[in-house]
Amino acid sequence: MKVGFIGLGIMGSRMAANIAKEGYDIVVYNRTREKADPVVQHAHAQWRDTPIEVARESDILFTMLASPEAVKEMALGENGFLDAMRPDTIWVDSSTVNPSFSVEMAAESNKRKVDFVDAPVAGSLAPAEKGELIFLVGGMNTVVEKCVPLFQVMGKKYVHVGENGKGTSLKMVFNLMLGQAMYAFSEGLSLGRSLGISQQTLLEVLTGSPVVAPFISGKRDKLDSGNYEAEFPLRWMQKDLQLASRTAYEEGVPLPAVNVIKEIYSMALKQGYGEKDFSAIYEFLK
Repeated sequence: MKVGFIGLGIMGSRMAANIAKEGYDIVVYNRTREKADPVVQHAHAQWRDTPIEVARESDILFTMLASPEAVKEMALGENGFLDAMRPDTIWVDSSTVNPSFSVEMAAESNKRKVDFVDAPVAGSLAPAEKGELIFLVGGMNTVVEKCVPLFQVMGKKYVHVGENGKGTSLKMVFNLMLGQAMYAFSEGLSLGRSLGISQQTLLEVLTGSPVVAPFISGKRDKLDSGNYEAEFPLRWMQKDLQLASRTAYEEGVPLPAVNVIKEIYSMALKQGYGEKDFSAIYEFLK
């Protein structure tokens, strides 16, 4: 089996490297060649000059791209890879996109007799590097089963949620809660400091307590040091909250809090925090 991988950013590069290190025959592409160098040089993946070349060779093709727009352009734009895929091969999109978009891509794939799986991941840089991601999967049982060995190489768990669109649906819920929890914690820290409580005391008492999401303990060093090197860039959190808002609109579900919080992340983005870790929303509030 030959595996293709398109999109070698913070997450994709580590995911592809784990596939290569496991001994799979893997071909890769990224718009920026330099980002592919660690995977090609150290993990011994094979570089291809175009997405079409990757698609032609792949039995299972993974994409890990920044947005629905990027996925659609890569798959269906000029020289898009989807038309180059052979019938009965599999496209697994691990990008964080909205559920209706995954359903649309599944339909486009089916027109070409290509099987589609939406499989976004829970986890950021460190879990991706260690092969400890959680895959949230939507697709047909028989197709998903063929992907399981690769999910197990890149992750510690996979959850088959249901048909196409259900993997991205659960991912929307994950990231909505992630972004809101980080923002709520940041507001709490800001209020505590304004009342004369030291940041150190607040972090000591709050992190690990029942009122704080467990993942925030992993952000403590960033909050302590002010070094917000990105594990999950703020710009992509803002994008995901925007997608959650769009999905809620499509479903007729009121989400007033996320509509406010996504705009605060947007303000932070405009103030130059986009490439920092999303925990830098605290720095923005300060």
